[in-house]
Amino acid sequence: MMTTVTDKSAVISVGRIYCDLIFTGLDELPVLGRELFASDMEIAAGGGAFIAAAHFAHIGRTATLLARLGTDTFSRAIGEKMQQSGVDLQFLEHSADAGPQVTVATVVGQDRAFLTRRAGAARPSTLDAAFGWKRACHLHIAEFATLHEIPDLVSRAKHSGLSVSLDPSWDASLIYDKGLLKACEGVDVFLPNLEEAEAITGHSDPEAAIRALSDAFPVVALKGGAQGAWVSAQAGLHHAAAKSVPVIDTTGAGDAFNAGFIDAWLRREGEKQCLEAGVAAGSLAVQATGGAPRANAAA
Repeated sequence: MMTTVTDKSAVISVGRIYCDLIFTGLDELPVLGRELFASDMEIAAGGGAFIAAAHFAHIGRTATLLARLGTDTFSRAIGEKMQQSGVDLQFLEHSADAGPQVTVATVVGQDRAFLTRRAGAARPSTLDAAFGWKRACHLHIAEFATLHEIPDLVSRAKHSGLSVSLDPSWDASLIYDKGLLKACEGVDVFLPNLEEAEAITGHSDPEAAIRALSDAFPVVALKGGAQGAWVSAQAGLHHAAAKSVPVIDTTGAGDAFNAGFIDAWLRREGEKQCLEAGVAAGSLAVQATGGAPRANAAA
């Protein structure tokens, strides 16, 4: 007897996974020739795909991670943390050449500096199985670098009946690429931060940048950190102020925003409500080290 799948609300979150070594309690960012000592350090599972998926799960929406994880010490350490996140890991490929992938993050207030190593290819062997998953309704691409390596992601998602969101994520070797917008054709929701939007459009003014991007995407949500966030869609341009919360670590706040925004968008909320949901999720993320929500964090 055939079983009909009625729950088609899950998100596939695709991208690389990193072991984040996050240094906090600093008075300044590192400079060449000087050694700094941080008062705190956290080892966390990182990468936009996992952090967004963890926030989807925290909100209550099923999210599966489509990614590759190494078999080295760093990868095993974060693998244990990921098991406790509530994220569906059925499409997580384990391979020796996928690690170690490590990001060292230094955090001073709202400022951050990152040093990252990528390993192996981004394309998981589980890609076909993920696109055949009957529960999925949406694909979230956590960084343009992943789409650059797997250029058929958007077309395959559309063929499978999925809507698509993309966070370009900063990569100096790709963010200025004149073909970036063309490569993103078919994306429904585009989610840059201010620095990325300026690099892509040449506009430093948030409203000018978001209007320029609106020519390429149906919905654009622009993240401005302490300046709040903007959204432009058919209903016009909206701004939401950042919440006043204690900031411990801003790592992953943009990915948390993505999850909050997309979850509301998938529930067919208005653009303003989507923006407020994104800001609320981002505000949760900055109140602890590591981008993913803690198991006992308040919703």
